[in-house]
Amino acid sequence: MSFFRSTFLLIFILFIPFQGSSQKTDSLKIQKKLIIGITETPPFVEINPQGYSGLSISSWKMVNEQLQMEYEFREYDDLGSLLDGIENGEVDLSVNPITVTDNRMKRMNFSQPYFISHTSVAKKKESNILKHLKNFFSWDFFSVIALLLLVIFIFGSLVWFFERKKNPEEFGGSFKGVMQGFWWSAVTMTTVGYGDKSPRTTGGRIVGLIWMFMAVIIISSFTAGIASSLTVKSINEEITNIQDLERFKVTTVSSSSSQELLNLYNIESDLVNSGSEGLQAILDEKSTLFVYDEPILKYEIERRDLADDLEILGQSLKKDYYSYAFPKDSELLEIVNPVLVRTLKSMEWASLVKDYN
Repeated sequence: MSFFRSTFLLIFILFIPFQGSSQKTDSLKIQKKLIIGITETPPFVEINPQGYSGLSISSWKMVNEQLQMEYEFREYDDLGSLLDGIENGEVDLSVNPITVTDNRMKRMNFSQPYFISHTSVAKKKESNILKHLKNFFSWDFFSVIALLLLVIFIFGSLVWFFERKKNPEEFGGSFKGVMQGFWWSAVTMTTVGYGDKSPRTTGGRIVGLIWMFMAVIIISSFTAGIASSLTVKSINEEITNIQDLERFKVTTVSSSSSQELLNLYNIESDLVNSGSEGLQAILDEKSTLFVYDEPILKYEIERRDLADDLEILGQSLKKDYYSYAFPKDSELLEIVNPVLVRTLKSMEWASLVKDYN
């Protein structure tokens, strides 16, 4: 009796996994055609009269070679409406390059990442000459010059005050005398020493003596200030971290992971619907920086032949992982994920990624 019971138990244990696997396979066979949500995001998803193409589309076709499922694509106007469609179950999945973030994980499920990217910054390219000219004619530069002229004027006026009566041939008159004092003060400060103007009174010579010693210190300080206004501004414009973006007018794509990043650091930004619109905002000088996914930025700049006009900063802001997105608790995720992992390990996929890069 125990033999039959043991045999029955063994058959039961072995049969259950196959039955579960069979049920899962059967559920896929009877499943209706898959609805895959997409929005145009070159070079990952491109929509053209000949059909759909791009790296993400190719990845799905490779996965489906093993799954053999019927499917159709459903187009969405922008990323925000696509994410809402996934969350609301309007589609079975999306193969768009959707970055995995904490906020999105609360709304939907994600597959194994199929592409590693970075969030980068695009800006209008400037020549070195133009950049230095902009720094030269900056507010810092003119403020230093204005303060310097004010100090020269003060000491020139003091000399005129003492010299105007006893030395009228050199500092005589009101307006003319003040201007002569200004000239003497500027010549003395720069140590040019033409000798055409010189104080003769005791008060004027005391002012002149004080000004000579002060001018040595002041001219050194102002020289450093002028040099600072020409160089430090360029250094400050270098972006090394996310907080540096606060000083610029920033644009990003609505509902993107870039927007989440900027919001996390309380950085104000204008919103557009696509990478192409964002780059155009920089070209039209409506924005200074465009923050978005680096491969999309590179593709758009190359596609529109904007390499002479736009550049991508070498310092990226964060690493991104692109994954398929599924509605919460989707059973399809467990089926697609293992196949996707096997696909990513294939030589065909490695060659495809290399071609796109």
